[in-house]
Amino acid sequence: MSSLIQGTNGQGTNGKIFVAIAGNIGTGKTTLTHMLSRHFGWEAHFEAVAANPYLADFYRDMSRWAFPLQIFFLNNRFKAHQQISLGTESAIQDRSLYEDANIFARNLFEQGYMEERDYRNYLDLYEVMTSFLSPPDVIIYLRKSLPKLQERIALRGRDYEKNIPEDYLCDLNRYYDDWMHNYDLGKKLIIDSDNLDFLNNPNDFNQLTQQIINTIDQRDLFLEKPMSANVGRSASPQQQAALL
Repeated sequence: MSSLIQGTNGQGTNGKIFVAIAGNIGTGKTTLTHMLSRHFGWEAHFEAVAANPYLADFYRDMSRWAFPLQIFFLNNRFKAHQQISLGTESAIQDRSLYEDANIFARNLFEQGYMEERDYRNYLDLYEVMTSFLSPPDVIIYLRKSLPKLQERIALRGRDYEKNIPEDYLCDLNRYYDDWMHNYDLGKKLIIDSDNLDFLNNPNDFNQLTQQIINTIDQRDLFLEKPMSANVGRSASPQQQAALL
């Protein structure tokens, strides 16, 4: 498993762990969030996709819907982050608040889909929101190449994702790498995941869980819990599509 572990900040404030899964569209964040939540007994917080009233319209007309879409995501991730911070349980979040501004809003602005006044307004709001938050203890970044992203996006079969421009995905990958290179708010675990199959290959998943344990200072929080009966087993095509 090709990976990079960096960071020196302390973890486990108040005896709990906050982990975020970062990555481009189609990297397998939701799959991994489900699996790690079951494995470690963490409370899972997922991206609001099905309940998002802007997403389908956005992929049809990015310029028209870029700003309201990003505000929707920013608001929902802020509430989830705040809930995790105020809660008493260890938690894992499917995509972090920090990705909204550093990757997605930036990409939309630089590609000309978001007006400068909207982008500046968005960044001001983002800065105010993040001033009230403590960052995750660890961010796990799933890096994946463009062909693999396109393969997974096609496999999960969401109609509104069928026509995502190739250059849009490429730029997101570039901004993700740039953001991770400069990220210094906490520890980060960077995983090159092109040849990894956490869902169907127990060795891939077990290696990752061990790296997470090794990354976090308070390892006593990781007293191993029995893995779900579904973890490590091959999933049906229907299960795979649901978790992508």
